[in-house]
Amino acid sequence: MRYTGAKFRLCRREQLNLFGPQKYNLKKRKDLPGQHGASMQRNSEYGKLLRNKQVVKRSYLLSEKQFSTIVKKTAAKYAKNNKMSHDFALFQFLERRLDVIVLRSGLANTIMQARQMVTHGHFQLNGKKHNIPSTFVEVGDKISVKEKLKNSPLYANASKATPAKVPSWLKVDKNAYAIEVLAMPQKGEIEPLGDLLKVIEFYARA
Repeated sequence: MRYTGAKFRLCRREQLNLFGPQKYNLKKRKDLPGQHGASMQRNSEYGKLLRNKQVVKRSYLLSEKQFSTIVKKTAAKYAKNNKMSHDFALFQFLERRLDVIVLRSGLANTIMQARQMVTHGHFQLNGKKHNIPSTFVEVGDKISVKEKLKNSPLYANASKATPAKVPSWLKVDKNAYAIEVLAMPQKGEIEPLGDLLKVIEFYARA
């Protein structure tokens, strides 16, 4: 089940800004959430692997079912068939989600906003309306804001904002509100908040 509660609570639980904007910084409240927050910490090896897995999963705002499927099935099979490391395949699948592409393009400020834009039908994928944030994009795919929404304050503000550092595998035209996928995601420009190898180790031990 996807978490629908306060996002700052997740940041407090992981003691980390998971989503970017300053309002998620742990300046005022660094304590763990819950009545017994301080006693919830696990310093065992398993506990550390669990927390690392939760950081990665929550930073992409995925449910446990979604995340475990990508790790144990989708990425594992792709890595085997294409003779690449499991952690690199996992990275690519996480970064190829449509909502993540919208976030990386700079048209959204957070993964929550990007997902809402997609689910509300703001985008077209290769010229057709698409509202499924979990879609894995392919090289050559083109994502664009629907014509009638281009003059909305939401996207007008995005085009005037300080440009985000867009990864090289994306080509973004903020004037046309369009994104083109030029290549598969590569590590170095974007780094996950957690260790993907340890995520794989967690599921191997679970």
